[in-house]
Amino acid sequence: MVERDLKLGGYTIETKEGYLPVIDSEVFYTEKKTPYFKRAGLALLSVPWVDLRGMAGFLKSFPEDFKFINYLEDTTPLPSAETLCKAAGQLCYLSFGPNRTLNDQAIKYFENAKNSGHGSILEHANFTFLIYGVNRAFTHELVRHRAGMAYSQVSQRYVSGETLRFVEGEVYQNDEILHRMFENWIDLVAGEYKKRAQRLLELQKEGLSLLAGGSKVDLRKKIQQEARDCLPNETEAPIIVSGNARAWRHIINMRASEHSALMIRKVAFNIWRCLVTVSPILFGDFEPVHMPDGTHTLKTPYPKV
Repeated sequence: MVERDLKLGGYTIETKEGYLPVIDSEVFYTEKKTPYFKRAGLALLSVPWVDLRGMAGFLKSFPEDFKFINYLEDTTPLPSAETLCKAAGQLCYLSFGPNRTLNDQAIKYFENAKNSGHGSILEHANFTFLIYGVNRAFTHELVRHRAGMAYSQVSQRYVSGETLRFVEGEVYQNDEILHRMFENWIDLVAGEYKKRAQRLLELQKEGLSLLAGGSKVDLRKKIQQEARDCLPNETEAPIIVSGNARAWRHIINMRASEHSALMIRKVAFNIWRCLVTVSPILFGDFEPVHMPDGTHTLKTPYPKV
């Protein structure tokens, strides 16, 4: 691995060999057994898998004295995302010969790319996260980031009320009265959802036109899409999110900010912790800043990359 002159401190996540970073989250229950979370859970599900050996035919197609084929013999391994993005950047200039920047200078290479605004090469490396223990207010904010991103979120039209879970805001956790109000409220909401779903099922059986017709899935969907109207922003909304390195940098830069809502700020910070663990050069220029409330923000000298 290339030696990293990066100020990562203890922010990277310790992982088992062969495993990607995970930040699990505990499920809590009210006295009436309504489940809820106090913080978000994250699991990095995929990173680039790169095999540059397929470039051999292309590199050999140039004159032998160019020695382009030696590009594949660099003895310093890089993380997969850095390997791919560096190859993409060096293709732009056909910089495969002996005078190219070698892998042991990858930090300098990517610093130059970031400094020159050559962020497009970072769009080749994609990372996918499962994010859970977050509420619908969080996902409404997250999905505003469209460029370079893909989202698959739980559908309350297709999922039964038996899987309902909720998310308690941190301010509520730190105050006994607000915490009790939150637990009472989600008990009430869960009960209300069940009662509405039951009444809608009765109306469906009676032949109410708005709820009738279609397959069993459609019938169930029609009940759940009406019953969900009573659900608050505090309802959990797990989501799988894919994005390229450049898009993730933008989200981290925008959302791991003191101006962001607390939940999304904490998630963005933990996303960075996962990404910098597997791709230290592409994300190592972000520096944590400790905030008076105990949270962290992130700053980078390359916010426009």
